[in-house]
Amino acid sequence: MKVFVLYWHPEPQSFNSAMFRTACETLAGAGHEVKTSDLHEMHFDPVSSRKSFTTVKDPNYFKQQIEEMHATEMNGFSAEIESEIEKIEWCDLMIWQFPLWWFGLPAAFKGWVDRVFTMGRIYGGNRIYETGVCRGKRALLSLTTGGPEKVYRKGAFNGDIAGILRPIHRGILQFVGFDVMAPQIVYGADRMTDEQRKQHMAIYTVRLEGIARESPIDVGIY
Repeated sequence: MKVFVLYWHPEPQSFNSAMFRTACETLAGAGHEVKTSDLHEMHFDPVSSRKSFTTVKDPNYFKQQIEEMHATEMNGFSAEIESEIEKIEWCDLMIWQFPLWWFGLPAAFKGWVDRVFTMGRIYGGNRIYETGVCRGKRALLSLTTGGPEKVYRKGAFNGDIAGILRPIHRGILQFVGFDVMAPQIVYGADRMTDEQRKQHMAIYTVRLEGIARESPIDVGIY
C-alpha cells in the first residue's frame, strides 16, 4: 500500500512529532511505501496567491479556481504545489497528523488544503463526493486535543468530537472522494504521564500494522 503522511507541529519534540515518526516507521516496517510532508520543516506558506502557479490566465484579476483550472490544462503549478498534488494522486491512504487548534485544522494545514486541493486536479467538473477524483483512496485523521475526552462528548461543553471533525471529514476529505477512516484521537496528551503516552503509541502502532484491513466509517451528512 502507498501511504502519504502529512504532518504539522511547531515543536519537533512534541507528542504529535512522535506520532508522526511512529506512523512512518511502523508503516514502512510493515512493507508499505511511505511518502511524507512535514509542513513546519518545509516552511510551507499557507497563504494562497499567484506563487502557486507558473502560468497566468488573467493578469488583471486573481481568481484562484480559474488559475487552478488553467494550470491544470497548461501544467502550470509551481514545483512546490505540483509535488504535493502528486503525493495525493500517488497514495492509497493519506494520514494527517496534527494538533486540534480552535476546533479545527492549524493554519498551516488549512492553508495546505487551500493551495493543494486544486480545482481541475483534485476536484471539479462534477467530480465530488462519490464521483470524486480521490475515490478509492482512504484518509485518516490522527490528532491530539488539549482537553480530556469527557469534554468532547455529546452534551459536554466542547460538544461531540464527531461534529467538530465533520467539516474536515465531510467538507474536505469526502468532498474530493476519499473514504474516511475512524480518527485516531489522543485526548489531553500534554496532561499524560510518559507511561500513558507509551500506551497510546502502542495502540496506534497495532492499528497501523493492520490498517490495510480496516473499513471506512460513515461520517454522516448533517
